[in-house]
Amino acid sequence: MLEEKLQKHIDLLIKRYPKLESIKQSIVDAYIVMQECYQKGGKLLVAGNGGSAADAEHIVGELMKRFKLPRTVDKDFANKLQAIDSVRGEKLAHNLEKSLPAIALVAHEALSTAYINDVDGEGVFAQQLFGYGKDNDVFLAISTSGNSKNIMNATVVARALGMKVIGLTGAKGGELSTVSDVTVKAPETETYMIQEYHLPIYHCWCMMLEDFFFSLNKQ
Repeated sequence: MLEEKLQKHIDLLIKRYPKLESIKQSIVDAYIVMQECYQKGGKLLVAGNGGSAADAEHIVGELMKRFKLPRTVDKDFANKLQAIDSVRGEKLAHNLEKSLPAIALVAHEALSTAYINDVDGEGVFAQQLFGYGKDNDVFLAISTSGNSKNIMNATVVARALGMKVIGLTGAKGGELSTVSDVTVKAPETETYMIQEYHLPIYHCWCMMLEDFFFSLNKQ
């Protein structure tokens, strides 16, 4: 069961998007997988195609810096920065924000285009997961159809590495739903309508993670 400060985010999501009530538990289950990943020192690896590629970068942007709450660096680290360089260090100590480590696999154009050109276009995300992935990491696989070939290839590598897989897809789920530890199926079948639900879902996850790890009343 979620603690109250996290449950409020789910409640607001369902209030604003009532149709998501039918997948409420899967949204919570996926969040718990991500929370446990970060508690174990892991990171989130995110991939998708087209609009889902943009979503992958959007998610990483929300996790790697402040979403809503301050994420001030620890005093000890601030002191180290200032000891190294009194001027730059002071500014860095003020401006740096704690991160929840996340990598958008869609963002490495030189690597991805080289692999696509030289080896295999359908294995581009698999190659990156093989290089970056560790057993405490999570692969957030975004595919509105649930059948994207490069995403499915990546899930094979993720599972071989001992990573958990979260599928973010549409109502049909596709093949992705058969291999994911948790599948969140936006209750639509038209691509753009699925994507319109994906954004509030992952915004909710990002707020919950930030609240859990960075809120002032964190236990």
